[in-house]
Amino acid sequence: MPKIEEFDVFVIGTGTAGKKVATECVKAGWKVAIADNREFGGTCSNRGCDPKKVLLGLTEIIDRAERMRGYGITKMPEFSWEDLMAFKESFVNSIPRRTEEDFEELNIKMFHQSPKFIDKNTLSVEGKTISAKKIVIATGQKPLELKIPGREHAIVSDDFLNLKSLPESMIFIGAGYIGMEFAHMAARLGVNVTMIDTSDRPLNNFDKDIVGHLVTASEKIGIKFIFNAEATKIEKLRKNFRITANQNGKDISEKAELIINTAGRVPSIDELDLEKGEVSFSKKGITVDKHLQNPTNKSVYACGDVSDSEGLPLTPLSSKEALIVISNLLKTPSPIEANYPPQPSVVFTLPNIASVGLSEKEAKEKGYDYILEYELVPSWFNAKRVNSEEYAYKTLVDKKTDLILGAHLIGLEASEIINMFVMAMCGKLTTKELKNMIYAYPTWGSDMKGML
Repeated sequence: MPKIEEFDVFVIGTGTAGKKVATECVKAGWKVAIADNREFGGTCSNRGCDPKKVLLGLTEIIDRAERMRGYGITKMPEFSWEDLMAFKESFVNSIPRRTEEDFEELNIKMFHQSPKFIDKNTLSVEGKTISAKKIVIATGQKPLELKIPGREHAIVSDDFLNLKSLPESMIFIGAGYIGMEFAHMAARLGVNVTMIDTSDRPLNNFDKDIVGHLVTASEKIGIKFIFNAEATKIEKLRKNFRITANQNGKDISEKAELIINTAGRVPSIDELDLEKGEVSFSKKGITVDKHLQNPTNKSVYACGDVSDSEGLPLTPLSSKEALIVISNLLKTPSPIEANYPPQPSVVFTLPNIASVGLSEKEAKEKGYDYILEYELVPSWFNAKRVNSEEYAYKTLVDKKTDLILGAHLIGLEASEIINMFVMAMCGKLTTKELKNMIYAYPTWGSDMKGML
């Protein structure tokens, strides 16, 4: 019989959540192993939020220059996609190596393959049989595979972030936050962009009115939307690709040099053989209880984007869930329940869309009696000074307590302003208290007082 290696905890996934769990457990004296079937360091650092934001930096300059053309800008700046990608690589290239060095220094055993469950506490990885008292799944999410002929011709977000050069035209299948962010980058850098989505609008998880302003802003920079359309086929032509879609019962087609699948993301769990480990799961990921423990296999915990919890699939939530799992593994001092504060969400288009708290629908369903303020405010000084027309807010305030229930924003700095709302909501500050504060002016943050 092959020798079975034994560990106190086996962590699957080396991103924000997995790395934190492995590190803290080994510091507590546990024997720890960790595995990943991709480069170590996870999605956010290698192929997600961080490199995306680096690319956004250039498009912010292009956007700002375009808005100020004729108001001081006489010539648009030239750019090099190749230089931008090299700058991005300066952030990304060293992450896998540094992550592995950190693990090696802590004497954490590393595996470069997706393990498979053999039974509740046994895994098979790299031809070895592993026994673990506890198993933590932190594998995150991955792009949803298209179920259409020619799907192999479509690239995904990982590939977009590694493009050697920009094509003349692109079609995005899916107008979620990843598709919208990349579409804005590409369009501002001169690419002819088309977006196809099965819904009647982009970004279904965000406020409809606020998203409406983003559609207007997107069309102004040349983005073409095709809604209520389901992609059915991708064909390779001589230079371009042709995508066929069914729109309201009729076939339509569009051609472009590049097709990008941004139809959504799904939990990265299909390689784990969860059934053999008696690990229950859903379409949203590994099922967990209030302690982030799997109900059918008590040896298993899940945290981050792969857990079917109340936490949004966002990096800061992964860190928070990792801390809960660490505490419950180490029992210091007693089991902790997952408790989620207001969770902000941002789409890094230009302008940004940002949201925190309840939507109008949710507030009504929960029975709140609230004050709603919704206004498009291009006349406010901060918008006027940068020549921005799409600046709007929608806020919901509880009449009974004077506390903020939700905030939904669109603006060039909405991603920063939303943090003011997060602090106000977490600190349970009333709108009266917020309005009595003195804010630095003229700053985007000072506009919060006018939104309440």
